[in-house]
Amino acid sequence: LASTLAHARARSGARALLFDGDLGLANVDVQLGLMPARDLGGVFGGSLALEDAAVPYAAGGFDVIAGHSGSGVLANQPRELLRALSDGLRGVAARYDHVILDLGAGLDRAVLQLSRVADTCIVVLTNEPTSLTDAYAFIKVRQREGIGGPVSAVVNMAATTREGQMTFKALKRSCESFLKLSPSLLGIVRQDAKVRESIRNQMSILS
Repeated sequence: LASTLAHARARSGARALLFDGDLGLANVDVQLGLMPARDLGGVFGGSLALEDAAVPYAAGGFDVIAGHSGSGVLANQPRELLRALSDGLRGVAARYDHVILDLGAGLDRAVLQLSRVADTCIVVLTNEPTSLTDAYAFIKVRQREGIGGPVSAVVNMAATTREGQMTFKALKRSCESFLKLSPSLLGIVRQDAKVRESIRNQMSILS
């Protein structure tokens, strides 16, 4: 979803950057068939400035800041490094029209810290009960931590539009009842074998 959003913005003529913020299980480079010479490993290691970690994805017309896929060494970074990364992202964002932050699932400090940078938060969920409860938990902790900005939801891998609507209504009902906030529905993405095919072929689905 994140890579498709970046590709779609680039197609419209915008300068777009895709940032792989899943520091424990980075995989954007693998999904897109990239073998970047520069990634966040060099940034955290101190040998590379964040702005210099961006590499072009020529097939999509947008830039990528890749994680250090397959290593897990970037997980559990100290708070001061995560704050420095957030500050660096704000500076890098000035070069682009849109920056898509692809964050991992869960509630670790990297996810919460990086989500503070975003102007808009998009929570992606499916109709699985665990996905629904995880989405609610993220929104709840985000509110508790005082992280502002609008929250929207995308229901992914929906078998039907009606199923997607029912999934979103369950999330919205919980948020309104217990958190006194109402997320908006940004969209419903139907389940499509072409998505799996594009990942297997390591290319954007819009290619």
